[in-house]
Amino acid sequence: MSAPDRTDRHPALAAADPEIASLVAAEEQLQADTLRLIPSENYVSQAVLEASGTVLQNKYSEGYPGKRYYEGQQNIDQVEAIAADRARALFGVDHANVQPYSGSPANLAVYLAFLKPGDTVLGMSLPMGGHLTHGWGVSATGTWFRGVGYGVRRDTGRVDLDEVRDLALAERPKLIFCGGTAVPRVIDFAGFAEIAREVGAVLVADIAHIAGLVAGGAHPSPVPHADVVSTTTHKTLRGPRGAMLMCREEHARAIDRAVFPGLQGGPHNQTTAAIAVALREAATPEFGGYAHQVVANARALGEQLAARGFDLVSGGTDNHLLLIDLTGRDVPGKVAAKALDRAGIVVNYNTVPYDPRKPFDPSGIRIGTPSLTSRGIPESEMAAVAEWIDRVVTAARTGDEETVTKVRAEVKALMDAYPAPGLPLG
Repeated sequence: MSAPDRTDRHPALAAADPEIASLVAAEEQLQADTLRLIPSENYVSQAVLEASGTVLQNKYSEGYPGKRYYEGQQNIDQVEAIAADRARALFGVDHANVQPYSGSPANLAVYLAFLKPGDTVLGMSLPMGGHLTHGWGVSATGTWFRGVGYGVRRDTGRVDLDEVRDLALAERPKLIFCGGTAVPRVIDFAGFAEIAREVGAVLVADIAHIAGLVAGGAHPSPVPHADVVSTTTHKTLRGPRGAMLMCREEHARAIDRAVFPGLQGGPHNQTTAAIAVALREAATPEFGGYAHQVVANARALGEQLAARGFDLVSGGTDNHLLLIDLTGRDVPGKVAAKALDRAGIVVNYNTVPYDPRKPFDPSGIRIGTPSLTSRGIPESEMAAVAEWIDRVVTAARTGDEETVTKVRAEVKALMDAYPAPGLPLG
């Protein structure tokens, strides 16, 4: 379905570069018309969107508030201080650094703060639901450091802390990561902390996916247990594409020095401002309601999918995310994801634990409810969403494009009934 050429929404851009303006307008329409189920995506508010595009873009600000290497920072210092203050208050941490450009550089800064090349790090294996930067081999973290991976049990799809403890005692890591990108269950931060203390490791909780749920009280907080908390600022937190590192006071200097000058130069001040706005929004009662609704929608969707015979890794979800093994449906994940995309349902194909297929052509798909919840779509609509997924996955196996087209029209009707926030449409 082609998008209308609404470049008038951005007149200066349209005049300067109509080709890019047209693509931006097409993306706005695509985000408005499709059911976005990628768990790492969301809709930011108009306020966050505006903050991301301000004249703060014009500034260089190497250093930290009150200790810059450039003059003219009297406004920037206040913006960054406000963002850090709000992060500390929202998450209840001693120290917050809001300068990391994104989640991967934030995690790299943790390595720089605590490890030397060749030191051992224990993290969740990527095929089991972890992240590249938790020591996986193709990442710099697995190239410069010795990565050891833990997984999940075949029978439950959940992390086995006994296995984690055995690995930690055998490998003696200096750094342990908990969290990941395809973890549908509550993370036992206290259990990980006990293991980290036993082997003398620094515990890092990567809550990039669940930060908004933690802030909204819909997931336990790692703060009482972890030495460092790493997070992106988008996903469930509904902020811009950025990151934060939060830690105990004893680690503040090491973390700050690792971010700057260790890994990067001047922060992206327009992003820092948008982070500040998002953190203020996340401190409201309305955001707490949103976070709990994300989980309620995910659980309802999982129940509806399970009732239709879908195999949910770990049997369901405690958070915003569902990982679906399509082996029993005789449809590869990539084939299903592309058919769903044609139907206006945006997911990503994903490996599942112990997947016999290759990562670029895996057995599963990963879905989540942050974006649809931001649109105000309630639990009562999850039956329709599950039915659409069921129909399209079946159609993907049989080559039934007529069904895909019908579902696309039905999806569009629901999206029209629940307009997306923050999009400059009208």
